[in-house]
Amino acid sequence: MTTTTLAVLVPVLPFLGAAAGLLLGRSAPGFVRPLAVLPTLAALVLAVLVAARQGGGRALDAVTELTPTGSVPVELALHIDGFAALVAVLVGTVATCVQIYSTGYLRDDPRYASYAALVSLFTSAMFLVVYSGDLMVLLVGWEVMGICSYFLVGHYWETPEARAASLKAFLVTKLGDVPFLIGLLALATETGSFRITKILGAVASGSLDHPTLIALLLLAGVAGKSAQFPLHTWLPDAMAGPTPVSALIHAATMVAAGVYFVARLLPLFEASRAAMVVLAVMAAVTMLGSALAALAQDDIKRVLAYSTIGQLGYMTGALATGDRGAAVFHLVSHGAFKALLFLAAGVIIHAAGTNSLAAMSRMRGLRDRVPDAYWTMTVALLALAAIPPFSGFFSKESVLGAAEHVATGHTEHAPGAAGWTVLVAGLLTALLTAAYATRLWLLAFRGRGAEAPDHGRQPLVMNAVLWVLALPSLALGGLAFRLLPDWFDGQDLTPTLTTSVLGTGVALVGGIVTYAAWRHTTALAERSPLGAVAAHPEGDAGLVEAEAIAAHRAAYGDLASAPDPSDPGRLLLGPVHRHAAAGFHLDAVYTTLFVRPVQAGASLVRFLDREVVDTYVRAAGVLPRLLGAAVRRAQTGNVQTYVSALLAGTVVLAVAAVLVAAGA
Repeated sequence: MTTTTLAVLVPVLPFLGAAAGLLLGRSAPGFVRPLAVLPTLAALVLAVLVAARQGGGRALDAVTELTPTGSVPVELALHIDGFAALVAVLVGTVATCVQIYSTGYLRDDPRYASYAALVSLFTSAMFLVVYSGDLMVLLVGWEVMGICSYFLVGHYWETPEARAASLKAFLVTKLGDVPFLIGLLALATETGSFRITKILGAVASGSLDHPTLIALLLLAGVAGKSAQFPLHTWLPDAMAGPTPVSALIHAATMVAAGVYFVARLLPLFEASRAAMVVLAVMAAVTMLGSALAALAQDDIKRVLAYSTIGQLGYMTGALATGDRGAAVFHLVSHGAFKALLFLAAGVIIHAAGTNSLAAMSRMRGLRDRVPDAYWTMTVALLALAAIPPFSGFFSKESVLGAAEHVATGHTEHAPGAAGWTVLVAGLLTALLTAAYATRLWLLAFRGRGAEAPDHGRQPLVMNAVLWVLALPSLALGGLAFRLLPDWFDGQDLTPTLTTSVLGTGVALVGGIVTYAAWRHTTALAERSPLGAVAAHPEGDAGLVEAEAIAAHRAAYGDLASAPDPSDPGRLLLGPVHRHAAAGFHLDAVYTTLFVRPVQAGASLVRFLDREVVDTYVRAAGVLPRLLGAAVRRAQTGNVQTYVSALLAGTVVLAVAAVLVAAGA
């Protein structure tokens, strides 16, 4: 079987699995789990075979045109280079792990069949995005992922949070997709093709007339899909969906699509220095803002969501320095350990028995109850914090190294200002990342919250998946920079000394300072009246609690505003904590600037429709109704009345005729 045939089957198999799952979900429920797992697993095997045959060498291109579409043809095209081959393997790995994990996590869910089918369809769409060599076909996969994410995030549609989150995710991403589509059409108009290879050839020949405008339009769609500032606000709210969905969307698939798209067309963006600077600023703001917000969140999944936003900022920062190898390297590395983090969080939530207990301030005694999640999440958090020798260290250092090369003038792929922006923001974010990773570990596994009810040991498949993902989180980085340089444009992925020392140093500082702050706040909490309640539950709790309330009201004026004394995030952020916890109030800003004006406009339109247009329509019917009533009164059915009216009319006409004649 040819490599082209194998590549075509990769997105087709999950699509067929999705179709079969939807058709047989109710009539043959016993087939639902095999149809969810086996097609995705088969697609993963084929993706590995495609990657092995491609081998990081010359790109594989294949194309066929089904039907003429006008001046700019739309073609079913494949363009598989080293980046596409590796990302496809990552997508298949994460999707397979999510499907296997979901058989245990959602084993009692009545809508599991539709859920599994949507995950398969989502996976098929992402494979299409990865392998596609035509931008219109890529757009089809792009939009299918969007509608699938709408349904998956809103899986628990009974809850208002899930309904609002799914709608918000759909609308915010569509807000970016409108200029994205305009940019694609403008790009095809100037180059005469949607084919990626032809577009890159046109860029290389300098035949683009408006590269800056096109690049900025495309960046709007990238910002929405990859949750970059200012269109990132949908991602934390998407945590209302099932945890496996969070792992799928936030690890290797939907949010990575925008980064992958820019990597595909990076020469187009490099043709505009203004676009590269905008990309660098967007990455810097995203990295720093999301890291601060993550340090202030209490919900464990929201911490990981903001973490995803920040790590995607690293990837866009690498692209802003003109290094797509570093961007895709971090994309692959991050996909493994972030999927592990979300699935481990799912084990914790499953152990608590409810999604509402994802608040870290309420966790206690989880280390012994979920040992598999404890050890694997520790590995993933070390990778997230970029501590050597875990995978995140190597991929994050490749990003910082690329920024250093641009900042010091060793490459001309991007402006020096972009390099300095990404480098400084990246180092500060590394400090904050280690801080919130340490805080998450301390509060989740050594917290002092109320112990949740024990719902027993988690299903074997859930724990097994964690250990499968722990392997690349531990070893992928070390293997990649030695064995896979040919897959990344032949780039040497060996970490540089300067950024390695700086990045690791600030990460260690962030972790140590957070641990010290936690020890300090824990000691204060144990000496406080509230600490006495937790330490001596057998005592006079009512008296102690009353003393605690009085003490906190004396200190803060209102018990609700009193900070949790055991959370190091409050101590580290100080007055910034309240704003960071609210995502720096961007949702409130957008509500003021966009939502309320739109609602006001809708109210005005509704008023005009009901009170003006409908009034006019109703008034237009009044006169005919009155005339009809008058005519109806005249139709009595009495012949004498008709004859009398006829005679009267004759007399009137005669008199009128005489008067006219007299006047003449």
